[in-house]
Amino acid sequence: METLRERAHEWLAQDPDPATREELADLLARGDDAALADRFGAKLEFGTAGLRGELGAGPNRMNRVTVMRAAAGLAARLGAGRHVVIGYDARHMSSTFARDSAAVLTGAGLRVSLMAEHWPTPVLAFAVRHLGADAGVMVTASHNPPRDNGYKVYWGDGAQIVPPLDTEISAAIDAVGAVDRLPLGSSWETLTDGAIVEPYLAAVSSLPLGSARDLKVVYTPMHGVGGELLLRAFATAGFAEPMPVEAQFAPDPDFPTVAFPNPEEPGAMDLALDLASRSGADLIIANDPDADRCAVGIPVPDGFRMLTGDEVGGLLGEYVITHTTAPDRLVAASIVSSSLLGKIAADHGVRHTETLTGFKWIVKAGPGMVFGYEEALGYSVGSDQGLPVRDKDGIGAALTVAALAASAKAEGRTLADLLDDQAVRYGLHATSPLSVRVADLSLITEAMSRLRATPPARLAGRAVLSSDDLSTGSPGLPPTDGLRYSLSGDARVIIRPSGTEPKLKCYLEVIVPVPTRDDVPTARTQAAHDLDTLKADLARLLDL
Repeated sequence: METLRERAHEWLAQDPDPATREELADLLARGDDAALADRFGAKLEFGTAGLRGELGAGPNRMNRVTVMRAAAGLAARLGAGRHVVIGYDARHMSSTFARDSAAVLTGAGLRVSLMAEHWPTPVLAFAVRHLGADAGVMVTASHNPPRDNGYKVYWGDGAQIVPPLDTEISAAIDAVGAVDRLPLGSSWETLTDGAIVEPYLAAVSSLPLGSARDLKVVYTPMHGVGGELLLRAFATAGFAEPMPVEAQFAPDPDFPTVAFPNPEEPGAMDLALDLASRSGADLIIANDPDADRCAVGIPVPDGFRMLTGDEVGGLLGEYVITHTTAPDRLVAASIVSSSLLGKIAADHGVRHTETLTGFKWIVKAGPGMVFGYEEALGYSVGSDQGLPVRDKDGIGAALTVAALAASAKAEGRTLADLLDDQAVRYGLHATSPLSVRVADLSLITEAMSRLRATPPARLAGRAVLSSDDLSTGSPGLPPTDGLRYSLSGDARVIIRPSGTEPKLKCYLEVIVPVPTRDDVPTARTQAAHDLDTLKADLARLLDL
């Protein structure tokens, strides 16, 4: 413990933040060795998602020292004279972390453009290419709990970094000395609304949105930074202003109305569902706190239901394919997403590919890309001119979903009707997640090791036809920590550790043939039963 105390004292000496200095001094004074070990016995690892973790003192927390070291490492990898754009959301410490990054980068001789306000992540991703910058930094923890924050790095192509850049930047961070010795600058440019938000809105309103606009939408930004911008986007594209969930509209880093600020979490959409039912809305749209994800709810006979990310991905994919004409178009989805998009693409004569999980891989799928998605509510919608944002974009996706719903309404139809059309044409592709949150990450490592050592022979009565360890690589894909099982009866399971949260995530898919529209209800009932059975057997197998 003496070494940990020495590290804590070294940290204390360089920390510019009175709050974390007080926290650390109190831990040292009380001799709280367990808390010191938690903060100094490990460090946040800089990977392809950048940094993400709980706020607090020490290298295993997000704080001003951690952020300044990250900025210094990025500066070293880029070199003096390069241009970096910095954005931030409304989480605790986000604006401070953004200004600290600007000071370190300008002090190292780089040019910095710092956004004037907290704006969504897709605005930062758009800004990197729009301004011809060499890199971008977004201070956000997306939909993580209130106590977290993060640091995402984009390269000059407007996409999140991938190997080997992450390891190169990580090595540069490790070489940074005490942050109180870093030269700090103050001569950065402030990016105004007119300089970057207006061009972004022009870009997303130029997506193939058709002409139908009669639609009544309920919207929630989930206490995040998407609210005002989404309303502006709808107005720019000619839609009526959505009805906001007032209690969740203003940015609030404590996310007071939800347990987790993620539209996928139980209870997170209750206020929006209630407002939609009372107001007779045609559609629910939700963004997560940094507005890079988009959730969709539709009317059903007994109220409203939220669509899965794969259902939205299938609808948006087919809409984009049928509303673009460029030759040699490409659509892409992650390997954990539904196989439906591949069948849609084949039916329309459009190229399709699968990538590793994460938009850093999806947007690099190849030239001619007009659409990409992942099941976790992430979509990048493009046109014949390509993708305006080379990352998931909850604002552009929301506009396109609204256009699709308005077009269906003009024909006397709904998104539920379009889903039934796809079920008949391609088979009902039903998907569901099973996520297990743990306090001890070693439990996930142990579970993956057990499955690799002894793969299951059957799951929920289905034979395991093939078992692929994705860590060894597979055709067209680099290695990743995951397992894929193909099951009899047209079913599939993929298991992988989350890259951003302490979760083991399982992705289930069953495909049920649907001969006619009259068979859709029976097929949906069968699919729901099959998914529930698979979930129960998987939970038993994982034993977490």
